[in-house]
Amino acid sequence: MSDDFNPNKKGRELLAFAQTALSEKRFVHSRNVASEAVRLADKYDCDKDKAFIAGILHDIRKEISPQEKLAEALKAVPPLDPVEKKEQKLWHGPAGAYFAKSALGIDDDDVLYAIRFHTIGRADMCLLEQIVYISDLISADRTYADVEKFRRYANESLDKTMRKALRFSRDDLKEKGKDLPLYTIEALQFYNA
Repeated sequence: MSDDFNPNKKGRELLAFAQTALSEKRFVHSRNVASEAVRLADKYDCDKDKAFIAGILHDIRKEISPQEKLAEALKAVPPLDPVEKKEQKLWHGPAGAYFAKSALGIDDDDVLYAIRFHTIGRADMCLLEQIVYISDLISADRTYADVEKFRRYANESLDKTMRKALRFSRDDLKEKGKDLPLYTIEALQFYNA
């Protein structure tokens, strides 16, 4: 965590909860995403406490059973699209948003949407959503081939990073023979990606 940022009381409580709820590897990743989200929030004039909370909670339901994940994801707002319903790897975002609201008392729509859409994106994402989406892509634990390029983009422009990240995601899914969620297709159109 950045030396000059101290989470508010709710953030500290959620950090402690995440540490007990997640495996060590997932917790480290979540801390890294939260740290990057705070850094980007500072750079782009977004609420750092919200960025921290959304970052620390973005994967909070990633390690629960598929049955629990789907049950929670089906209660998410906005609802799952048909591709999300059939792709288990996409359930943790919607399940996390539902859990954050129902079990952890998070009632801030920006935070809930940042958790909900951190994997697939959507059209017209608010600043916090973009920050968490990008932070998950470039967190300190990420080591894929283009990560340094995306880190540079993130320091230049969120819009540019969103366009490049959405294209990267689209191309990766196509290469794997996977369908694109409707929300991702709408995001590609919105960001001219």
